[in-house]
Amino acid sequence: MVTRPQHAGGPPAASTAPEPPFAERARTLLHVGRHGALATHARKRVGFPFASVMPYGLDAEGRPTLLISTMAMHTQNLLTDPRASLLVAHPGWTADPLAGARVTLVGEVRRLESGALVRDEYLTRHPNARHWVDFDDFAFFRMEVADVYYVAGFGAMGWVDAAEYGAASPDPLVDVEAAIVDHMNDDHADALVVYCRHYAGVEAESAAMTSVDRLGFRIRARTGDRLQGLRINFPTEVRSSEQARRVLVAMLREVRGDDAP
Repeated sequence: MVTRPQHAGGPPAASTAPEPPFAERARTLLHVGRHGALATHARKRVGFPFASVMPYGLDAEGRPTLLISTMAMHTQNLLTDPRASLLVAHPGWTADPLAGARVTLVGEVRRLESGALVRDEYLTRHPNARHWVDFDDFAFFRMEVADVYYVAGFGAMGWVDAAEYGAASPDPLVDVEAAIVDHMNDDHADALVVYCRHYAGVEAESAAMTSVDRLGFRIRARTGDRLQGLRINFPTEVRSSEQARRVLVAMLREVRGDDAP
């Protein structure tokens, strides 16, 4: 029920502890993110990339939507050459940036004739944009995703087919993940050590949950001076915080053979 980081140029090899596919994980990351770095082709310096901080929305197929002004340099670049990429890193990640998840979308960004279909979703993500959304020089643009590159962390990365990305859905636990992780770390750190020892065979002295998804969770385990990342899967898929609580309790009871709270 455990995997360790893979060192390869593509998705981790199949194991007894499968993780959600990269397409789903990329969609999940774009769902929780709110802004990224947009790289366009510089009009002033032909052949050079030009990067900008870019808030974004998402349509039903995971295509980024942008509310941008014609006065902005990136907009002028896009009107000359629509090819661009958008890099989004996991929001709130404070550890080594190279160990955090990130995704790069590549495609063409073009103005939408009508922004009505994407307006509400964008303003839900970025309520301050209501102050300028109706300015004459602002308009909605959308990226038609041609390719996706996802990096899960050290040694785990690969290309994702654009059609697979568009058909994927964010992980069902994404909006409650932070609450689950905080609760386990604050109130059940001892249980995390038990999971490491029983399900991963690692004699951890301390442990912290770092992420959770519908199939399982990741733990950073410490043994002496050694830190290592572990993947432990649920015995069954979970799709809500209550299901996650029940399964985590059941896993602890299985180990202890008692009525763990």
